[in-house]
Amino acid sequence: MSVAITTPSIERNDIASPDDVAELVRRFYGAVAQDELLGPLFNDVAQVDWSEHLPKLTAFWCRVLFGLPGYQGNPFAKHRDVHLVSPFRQAHFVRWLELFEETVDDGWAGEHADSMKLLAVNVARVHSSQLTGEMVEWPAGST
Repeated sequence: MSVAITTPSIERNDIASPDDVAELVRRFYGAVAQDELLGPLFNDVAQVDWSEHLPKLTAFWCRVLFGLPGYQGNPFAKHRDVHLVSPFRQAHFVRWLELFEETVDDGWAGEHADSMKLLAVNVARVHSSQLTGEMVEWPAGST
């Protein structure tokens, strides 16, 4: 007699509130700050003050995801300034997207989670195209 062993699936809720967005941003940029490729850009080149930056990023994602007011800024200008000091490569955008999707998939599932991943791809493609002259390929290796 064989017994099937099943692992219980972990139920993941959708991103439903600004608190969910804040948690996702915290987890994601925690991974970014520790990442071998991205960490030096954020920590050493851009010298990001995370206590100031995380609320801005949360406001950005709340605006694009839920249409909430509160975000003011120009994300491209900040990336352009970093690029002038230490040029971005395609690998930076691919890694950023890998970490973003992993973070979303590890904690959330649903319409807003999918929308957030698609928005992240669009942000990476625009920034990549404008900064490097090449649009990032996503999923990685696609044409």
